[in-house]
Amino acid sequence: MVVNIAETLKEAAKEKIDQVGLIEAKTGRIVTFSKLDLLSDGYAAYLKNEGIYAGDTVILMVAPSAEFICLTFALFKLGTPVILIDPGMGYKNLLTCIERVRPKILIGMPKALLFKKVFPQPFQTVSKTFCCGKSFGLFGRDIRKCISPTIQPFPLFKPTGEDLAAIIFTTGSTGPPKGVRYEHSVFVAQLRLIRDYFGIGADDIDQPAFPLFALFSTALGACSIIPDMDPTRPSRVDPEKFVASIQKHKVTYSFGSPAIWNVVSKYCIEKNLVLQSMRKVLMAGAPVPYDLLKRVKAILPNDASIFTPYGATESLPIASISGNEVLSETWTESKTGKGTCVGKALPGLEIKILEISDDPVPDYKKETELAPYHIGEIVVKGDVVTRSYENNRSETLLAKIKDGEEFWHRMGDVGYLDDQCRLWFCGRKSHRVQMINRTLYTIPCESIINEHPDVYRTALVGCSWNNDEYQTPVIIVEPHKKKKLDRGKLIREVKKIAASSELTSEVSSFLIHESFPVDIRHNAKIFREKLALWAQKKLFSQV
Repeated sequence: MVVNIAETLKEAAKEKIDQVGLIEAKTGRIVTFSKLDLLSDGYAAYLKNEGIYAGDTVILMVAPSAEFICLTFALFKLGTPVILIDPGMGYKNLLTCIERVRPKILIGMPKALLFKKVFPQPFQTVSKTFCCGKSFGLFGRDIRKCISPTIQPFPLFKPTGEDLAAIIFTTGSTGPPKGVRYEHSVFVAQLRLIRDYFGIGADDIDQPAFPLFALFSTALGACSIIPDMDPTRPSRVDPEKFVASIQKHKVTYSFGSPAIWNVVSKYCIEKNLVLQSMRKVLMAGAPVPYDLLKRVKAILPNDASIFTPYGATESLPIASISGNEVLSETWTESKTGKGTCVGKALPGLEIKILEISDDPVPDYKKETELAPYHIGEIVVKGDVVTRSYENNRSETLLAKIKDGEEFWHRMGDVGYLDDQCRLWFCGRKSHRVQMINRTLYTIPCESIINEHPDVYRTALVGCSWNNDEYQTPVIIVEPHKKKKLDRGKLIREVKKIAASSELTSEVSSFLIHESFPVDIRHNAKIFREKLALWAQKKLFSQV
């Protein structure tokens, strides 16, 4: 029997009753587990009375807060799939996403409802709107004032295996954002892995830097501290505020982008701070550099753990490795061009490496599996793997491979398995550079150049001339921020390093870019597509 994910909140409310379930760091607001459950029941009852029924798709555009948590669980209880779109993806992508999923209901902050008025076309399927916040009557009554003072337990919708809990959009870092269909069963499977593998539970206090993880914490009975930050701009986090709330509330674990922990770790080292209450840090969204792991380890107690889970919106998490294993063992391989080790498959998941293809693969063929240490396309099968995209058959066909009654998800990444069944990530499939005589992969090649002390990060891109099917490799360097930089000297030294490695010896074009464009959600994934266009123009102008 499939469990409604909202049952987890009811269980937490029964077991923890008046224990604190959520604290808003910005406002100081404190909400108990029982109050979170009551508020979500109240919202569910109100929305049902307003004509919202199971199966109606609801787009939720509310800032991280108690309201975000309670409204999301209310929609789970109703059986109405909640659409979650990262507002930081840019208004053009945002409008495209909204139009594709065709929501029936909009619950949003006043500025979200204003956004709908300015751009009405993508919202044409929306028949009802609800305002969450003060709008002085411009967008109707504040939904926060609509809950009945006598709240009764709300009867939970009982989902089947096909019933949706949510539609969550990808970042669009390597193409248009896609709406991923999340059944209740997928959320339940994710909770099981987070609880059992990472050892996170009711005794923990979480400070999630990604709003969705506050839902997981609440479902696990862990108290969530909503940090005072803009989740769409993690690299701009105020480290003083972030650290202050960790210390004040004795936070025990946190999930966030490497971009956040890059800022926070530098601040803590500068201030000579150790986050004594922390027991676990999870960093994901992009490869985590060696120096960042060292810095984060230095600001945590000796018995604390660092994990760098690997996955995607379509399947998360699927593999993980500890910071200690990376620092003591795999990084020496990574810096010589072997890729980034992301660990072994988590319990209940299978990872395979297949021959690389850019075309749909309708059926799984065992003969396309590659042996250990051969780079190919990463595919995964298991109960946290989502089944399809919303209203996007072409992308679903590209991303899924049928295997009897099951299917594999194509991660869109390349890598290999070693003889210990550990997965090594070598970059995005679409970012590989196909030369006339060989193929170059981003992560292995970039790691060679990243060893230069003045290099912050690099990007391998491919440029084509006159629509040639083969590409010319170009390595773009982002230097560490300095007042003075001898660009000519840096390029000469980088070329010398490249020439010394078999992986990069055929690269002859090098450029310097002061600040790489990065993805919205994690501020860590490099937009190599944009850099490739930039490099093409730069090199073309030199011809």
